[in-house]
Amino acid sequence: MTTTGAIAEAGARGAPDGPWWWARRRSMVLDVVLALVSALECAAEGAAFAGEHRIPMVLPTLVGLLVGATLIFRRRWPVAVVLLGIAITPAELGFLLGIVGLYTLAASDVPRRLTVILAAVSVAGTFVVTFAKFHQNVGDEGGPPDLWATFFFSTLVALGLTAPPVLTGLYVGARRRLVESLRERADGLERELSLLAERAEERAVWARNEERTRIAREMHDVVAHRVSLMVVHAAALQAVALKDPEKASRNAGLVGDMGRQALTELREMLGVLRTSSEEPVPEAASAVDSRRLAEFAAAASARVSAGVGAGAGTTARAGSGPVGGGSASGDGPCLDGLEDLVGQSRAAGMAVELSVEGEERSYGARVESTAYRVVQEALTNVHKHAPGAKAVVRVAHRGGEVALQVENGPSDGGAAAPGLPSGGNGLVGMRERVSALGGVFVSGATDAGGFRVSAVIPAGMADGGGAGA
Repeated sequence: MTTTGAIAEAGARGAPDGPWWWARRRSMVLDVVLALVSALECAAEGAAFAGEHRIPMVLPTLVGLLVGATLIFRRRWPVAVVLLGIAITPAELGFLLGIVGLYTLAASDVPRRLTVILAAVSVAGTFVVTFAKFHQNVGDEGGPPDLWATFFFSTLVALGLTAPPVLTGLYVGARRRLVESLRERADGLERELSLLAERAEERAVWARNEERTRIAREMHDVVAHRVSLMVVHAAALQAVALKDPEKASRNAGLVGDMGRQALTELREMLGVLRTSSEEPVPEAASAVDSRRLAEFAAAASARVSAGVGAGAGTTARAGSGPVGGGSASGDGPCLDGLEDLVGQSRAAGMAVELSVEGEERSYGARVESTAYRVVQEALTNVHKHAPGAKAVVRVAHRGGEVALQVENGPSDGGAAAPGLPSGGNGLVGMRERVSALGGVFVSGATDAGGFRVSAVIPAGMADGGGAGA
């Protein structure tokens, strides 16, 4: 039962107009009426008993009133009421007391063995009293008593006064317990449904938070690197504007191209987010949006790389994938694009070395995309925090994993800082990406005053979707 349901039930029980309160009132009124009728009956039978045996009428009548009034306690002490009814059977008192007492005993939670024993004692007592009374009446009339007729009549009376209330009580008690069991089961199902609803809501909140984190990470990876290069090129443009107009013009063209591509990419991402927020999107559509974001990222990287390569007089290496790291299948950036990524940083004035060890092979789309993003964000951090520093990118292809390391030396004091803002999310995003694939990510300062980023990604990760998923 939910908290609201429990409060409502408690209120219904405590309120003077609740259903439980009215049921209890009806039970109390019924008990009082039965006790009053039983008391009057026992008083009348006590007076008749006193007149028959020529004894004072006050004492039997008073005893009858008290004994009959005990029926009001039938729900609380059913065994005591039945025992009292059996005890007064020889006095031929308590006809209603015995019947109602046996019914209440059979319908209560008293052990069935005790109910059977008391019912058998009541049958025996009623049989003996009836047999003696019938035998005496037949003898008083002067006729010879027929034992078989007396036995049959006494048995019929004893069973007629005992069996119907006991059987009725057993049926009512079993039905009551069945209803209570069904009610408890319904309450249990309601509680389970409430828990399931709460868990579903928690999972929905968790999924929304995960989706926000994924989208924020994707936007950071797609936009931050390009904007950082724009700032670096803008700083170089400012430095050479008067000395080398041709180079300044080339840098200005690169800055403009990168800015337009970054704005286009950002606009496309916001369009996907707006579509997802305005209408419910099923899980399959969410996966499609993830792939669309990855494809947008790959396409923008290709466009930026093509622009940088044309400006710097470099070309993509033969046999590689699409320029900028986009895979041929459009699943996002891949390891083949690392050379172009390094070329972009070189065009921005950074001294970068790329070292590849082991036999190059293809991995799953998520593995290659994560490896590319780690190198991309590490180079972006070098642009931000260590201008003029030399960086070394190492990639090692091992048997069951791919290892990455990007290490830079201390910042060159003569280089002007680009003044790029930092939200501290780059390292967090890299660690989340690598950990999601079961890898290991370590970052920290080196003894030489630089910074090192290392990641080991298992190569056995199944190809489960786009980058950054």
